[in-house]
Amino acid sequence: MGRKNKHMPQRTCVACRQKRDKSDLVRLVCTNDGVVEVDASARKPGRGAYLCPRKSCWEIGLGQNRLERLLRVKLSAGNRQFLASYGDALPKGDQI
Repeated sequence: MGRKNKHMPQRTCVACRQKRDKSDLVRLVCTNDGVVEVDASARKPGRGAYLCPRKSCWEIGLGQNRLERLLRVKLSAGNRQFLASYGDALPKGDQI
């Protein structure tokens, strides 16, 4: 018998609204103290949101306050700056 295809969970980028495999997106999580951080392991507890690993998606997510709305938190200036600098290090184009 042939192998079964392993199910890959899908998630939607909050900026571009494209569905992708969960492993292809970057998870952001809102911790109990209201700080939004990058969840590289995708296992931290808390309310999560996903962004494509592209600079343009991070600019939209932070610039139009989509992350704040989705995570139900107000980003502090320092937290916003940290996330913006993380997004600046990502590739700009559509290639993931």
